[in-house]
Amino acid sequence: MKGKRVVITGASRGIGRETAKAIGKLGANLTLVVRDEGRGKETADEVKAQGGGGDVEVVVGDLSSLAEVHKVADTIVKKHERIDVLLNNAGAIIMDRTITKDGYEATFATNHLAYQLLTKRLLDTLKKADAPRIVNVSSEFHRRGTIKFDDLMGERDWSGIRAYAASKLANILFTTELARRLEGTNVTTNSLHPGAIGSNFGVSNGGVVGFLWKLAGPFLMNEKDGAKTSIFLATDPSVKVSGKYFEKCKERKPSREARNTDIAKKLWDVSEDLISRVG
Repeated sequence: MKGKRVVITGASRGIGRETAKAIGKLGANLTLVVRDEGRGKETADEVKAQGGGGDVEVVVGDLSSLAEVHKVADTIVKKHERIDVLLNNAGAIIMDRTITKDGYEATFATNHLAYQLLTKRLLDTLKKADAPRIVNVSSEFHRRGTIKFDDLMGERDWSGIRAYAASKLANILFTTELARRLEGTNVTTNSLHPGAIGSNFGVSNGGVVGFLWKLAGPFLMNEKDGAKTSIFLATDPSVKVSGKYFEKCKERKPSREARNTDIAKKLWDVSEDLISRVG
């Protein structure tokens, strides 16, 4: 990975942090997109301390805001002529229905719309690399999700768990449609399930979900193991496919809805419309 530029969102904690450390150790130049500048700098310092030789920079942005996604993209494209890997890792599970500055439901905005907008903004820069990759972190939770086009923002029927599952389904559908649109180019894209991770991701919600996450802690995968499939898809030369879903570094068939190309196309179009409303 020496000389390659890798952009990782959500790189200040959890599997994002472990992914950054591992890819940094391989010699890549890293752009860490984080919401918390202090934690982002801590990650950058850890990467530098372990060696690898690449440079590490921190870009701050709250990806629940599409305006901030634009700012993050502006910062990156102005500084770098080429990007080799975009790893869309940042995500959230929000149990209380929350509306972003843009007027969108926060889980859908953070976990899906930010992926699509940041990818769109960085795509031309990615195409300048020899074999660029876009990696989207989804979840096996997608199997509990469905895309309700008549209620994408959960205004009529809200559940934090269902909203999270739908957003993870959206990650795979986005990857499927993106791969179709990238046919004939040098860019590949794949999605993945990192595993059930024993991190603060679920605990931070508190309440019943936080309690159950703590209870399950001893049986969950550690963050370093949870980062393995992200690292594999971002760096391994054996990965030649595009539009596929992976778990434990192997292809896996996602849910039936996740394989529905008509839903993927419709979600893409609806999402593009939502993104276009925010400058």
